[in-house]
Amino acid sequence: MATQAGPDAGTRDEGQRAEGLEATEATEPTEPTKVSEVSESAKASGGGAAGGGSSVVVVDGPRGVPLLGNLPAFGKDPLAFFEQLRERGDFVRWRFGRGPALFIAHPENIGELLTEVERTFDQPDLGIAFRTLLGNGVVVSKGADWRRKRSLVQPSVRPKQVRSYAATMAECAVALADRWKDGQRVDIKKEMAALTQLVAVRTIFGVDTAADAESIGRAMDIAQKEIGAEFSGIGALLPDWVPTPGRARIKKATAVIDAEVSRVVSRHRDGDGDRPDLLSRLLAARDETGASLSDQEIRDETVTLYIGGHETTSSTLVWAWYLLSRNPGVRDALTEELDRVLADHEPGYDDYASLTYTQAVVKETLRLYPTIWLLTGIAKEGATLGGTPVPAGTRVWSSQWATHRDPRWYGDPEAFRPERWLTGEDGEPAEQIPEYAWYPFGGGPRVCLGTRFALVEAVLVLAVLARRFHLDVTTEEIRPVPSLTLQPDRDVLATVRTRN
Repeated sequence: MATQAGPDAGTRDEGQRAEGLEATEATEPTEPTKVSEVSESAKASGGGAAGGGSSVVVVDGPRGVPLLGNLPAFGKDPLAFFEQLRERGDFVRWRFGRGPALFIAHPENIGELLTEVERTFDQPDLGIAFRTLLGNGVVVSKGADWRRKRSLVQPSVRPKQVRSYAATMAECAVALADRWKDGQRVDIKKEMAALTQLVAVRTIFGVDTAADAESIGRAMDIAQKEIGAEFSGIGALLPDWVPTPGRARIKKATAVIDAEVSRVVSRHRDGDGDRPDLLSRLLAARDETGASLSDQEIRDETVTLYIGGHETTSSTLVWAWYLLSRNPGVRDALTEELDRVLADHEPGYDDYASLTYTQAVVKETLRLYPTIWLLTGIAKEGATLGGTPVPAGTRVWSSQWATHRDPRWYGDPEAFRPERWLTGEDGEPAEQIPEYAWYPFGGGPRVCLGTRFALVEAVLVLAVLARRFHLDVTTEEIRPVPSLTLQPDRDVLATVRTRN
């Protein structure tokens, strides 16, 4: 299985074409094949990296430093670091501290990693900061415990249930639209956060006040920021028992979240038990033995669902407004569809399937600015990628940011082109994009349970607001900052313009 195709594929050190992916100390690599040099024929065939051959080409990443490996470069700019690795090849050795790490860039191998989690790749320990916030919820748990929790949580976010939440999503967006005025200056980052927080507390917790949303939201923002700082800094290598200021801030923020969740859970237990929110469904859920989720498990799952239902959608909407403001042709195409499909009514769940261009805008936004920007797994005994053994204990990494911007899979990958996701009159897609070249919600058995919830919310909110307004976002370039999710590096100021 050849890792790269193209005119310069042979410049890779043939000594690195190995039976296994043995992890060694990173040395200065031979001249890598640039992704931009991959031939058009390889791109058209969906190959060029991992398709069809029988061996894997493994190249060394940048030279690291003693003890820390490549952690300083990774911590300084994780997104640029993963793009640098992608340009070196589809299998790149590097060092996360002293531990062996392997970066993979080809969709075929990313699919292997995602679909083989639980069997030959293990869910990694993401650190004390991550566990403090998420506990042992469905994102963190493993094995039989994970399977049990997933079976209990999944029914709450199936399409039938998401349909019941769609009215709340649209109602909250309409209330915001009613407050906006022509010429008003707004911070889109704060507006979208407040909106999706309100949707989250209403659909997940069944409470209906801005105060509830704001209290949980502030604490969640602090925790997410500190998790990002810990994960990409020296804290990633420190034992759990080492106190740091960041860890103290996470514990303090988590205590606020725990108190709010406990209060709401108690109110639900003392109530009539016939509520339509996610929390009520979790409280009523029973596994195959008839056992329910414990209070701690309820806490962990509601926090996980909150992050999935609020943070991912909020971030996606901010980036969508930013991209629409910079691409007026796309904005015009969006509003043309909204006028044609919705006419004089506000959008609802039944309109979702008809809003194909709006869906494409959201999908393209998630391609360029994926809220989840990396995935990682630990190789077990017997793990393979591309038919080649991966040493047990190797930490395998993939990055949505890097793969979503790979020119082998996307024409003009830096451009905002929702049309690439549409199908023509002949039923053929505009671009042939391989499976797992787009995976903002992960994939395989551990795909994000809230995917449908997040996509429906983003489309309905965008439809409600863009139907009435254009937002002229500041012309300054806004850079993404990797934390628990991918966030803008500053306030995103915009002027509200009422559509004629």
